[in-house]
Amino acid sequence: MPNDRDHNVSRNPDWDTPRLRSALLMATELHGAQRRKGTDIPYLSHLFAVASLVMEAGGDEDEVIAALLHDAAEDCGGEATLARIREHFGANVAAIVAGCSDTFEEPKPPWRQRKERYLEHLAGVSRSTLLVSAADKLHNARAILDDYRHHGESLWERFRGGRDGTLWYYRELLNRYLDLAAPARLVKELERVVDTLEMLARTPR
Repeated sequence: MPNDRDHNVSRNPDWDTPRLRSALLMATELHGAQRRKGTDIPYLSHLFAVASLVMEAGGDEDEVIAALLHDAAEDCGGEATLARIREHFGANVAAIVAGCSDTFEEPKPPWRQRKERYLEHLAGVSRSTLLVSAADKLHNARAILDDYRHHGESLWERFRGGRDGTLWYYRELLNRYLDLAAPARLVKELERVVDTLEMLARTPR
């Protein structure tokens, strides 16, 4: 029978909490049927990855829960879902989720307008929101880079901003995170990924 030593794991009861279990259940309920844009990859993989990045960067329970639910209000019900998050997990988690959302409007405003507004909005968010936001954008950027290496220029058809808009957005996000002193380990990795993506895009296949 495998034990913790077999998997190089030591149990930490601080993370075995009803709130975290509830957040996992809510994320699965809201996003379980979704797939990542242009792929068959379950969208939950992104949420788990962002939560992992936040946890590895030293995030606390509220920040990890917000990472699991960072897209819930924007993509699954707007203000009503945000109110549900506030009721279940408290005002701090709800504030982080709201801070990571670029709109609750339906239909959504034009892509460039939303992204410019999100970039401006980052200057006023909490350190917790910066942490979850940077983890979210880092995982997205990694996925874009990996898919670009496999699919080449056809990748940009998935994105409303196209090639130029997507590259612009991630460079601007990086600049904002640098200006705002977002968590260094995440920002340095995002810089590496964005630099690589831009280098490959200069010589499209």
